Amino acid sequence: MTTVLLLEDEVDLREEVADFLMSEGYRVLEAGTVGGFESMIDAFDIAIIDVGLPDGDGMQVAARLRAARPKCGIVMFTAQGGLKNKIASLRESSDFYLVKPVSFEELAAHLAALERRVSTSWQLHVRERKLVSPSGHSELLNEQEMILMELLVRHAGEIVSRKAIAAASGVDWLQFDERRLDQTVSRLRRRWLRNSGKELPCRTEHGKGFIFSAEIDLF
Repeated sequence: MTTVLLLEDEVDLREEVADFLMSEGYRVLEAGTVGGFESMIDAFDIAIIDVGLPDGDGMQVAARLRAARPKCGIVMFTAQGGLKNKIASLRESSDFYLVKPVSFEELAAHLAALERRVSTSWQLHVRERKLVSPSGHSELLNEQEMILMELLVRHAGEIVSRKAIAAASGVDWLQFDERRLDQTVSRLRRRWLRNSGKELPCRTEHGKGFIFSAEIDLF
């Protein structure tokens, strides 16, 4: 299920749009302030951002989001209907720029287009040690999990041998604990399934190594 975060300070409009999005099958997160939005910045696939906000500029919020998450879908809501503003927004950060009152039919069409683009790839954020699914679920990784996942991501779709994982961990193969590696993979799979309800696409190729079988981007 695609997750949409709606950043809109007008409560009535936010609730109306949220109800519509849920009726269309989206999971919806809501925020009325920039602070509330930024606390959930990695939890969604598409953002709908109002230009005029009480504690910040929606255009600047969109620009920061685009820099942090280049593939995230961004739709702007605005009362500023000038062509100059629209062009600036589309060039700098947003995918679509909708003038209030917004047509829900048009919004649905734009979201469907964005959904096809943004909901196909997993993401591994190296600095934050975080793995994010296409649906927006994320898990923080410990050091060993991160070493494993980064190697698998850099060789996505390929089998990564146990010896390669040992080398990436800085451990001589003769001293490498294969049982500990198996436990690391098993715990990560179980945690992901327990918390997200879905299988982690990390497979064991017996006698060969491991493979991450889904499309994934490294950040």
